[in-house]
Amino acid sequence: MATALQRPDASRRGQTLERWEPFRQLEQLQDATAQLLENVWSGTGPTDRAWSPLVDIEEADDAWIVEAELPGVDRKDVSVELRDAELSIAGEAKERERKGILRRRTRPVGRFEYRVSLPGAPDPQGVDATLADGVLTVRVPKAEQARPRRIAVRGWP
Repeated sequence: MATALQRPDASRRGQTLERWEPFRQLEQLQDATAQLLENVWSGTGPTDRAWSPLVDIEEADDAWIVEAELPGVDRKDVSVELRDAELSIAGEAKERERKGILRRRTRPVGRFEYRVSLPGAPDPQGVDATLADGVLTVRVPKAEQARPRRIAVRGWP
């Protein structure tokens, strides 16, 4: 609680000073930041941009394996596209119907999008995507010419 203090020279002018409470101001800033983030994640704030899922990319000898976290997303709401060497994952995490009052939301809902340029030539015919346990796994095989080739080392005669 702020306490009004009289400034020694302010008694003549009737001015008061408010006591500075840094922890209270920090708490107000934290509340405002939490509200802003909640609005962004829920799509109710001033911006309705797509969010980006957490992704791991692994490179094997014959393919790139991309794993994206999409908890609660149905496979029919996901689109995977490969154009040249760019992989695009997009879709929508739909808001589920609730019986009670939602008091806090930290899981994102709404449109999502993730794009990555693969560092080599992919084989578009063999791309495979599966969604299981909230993880989308996309396997993008490398084109034959992009795969590493073992070269036998011979001795000099």
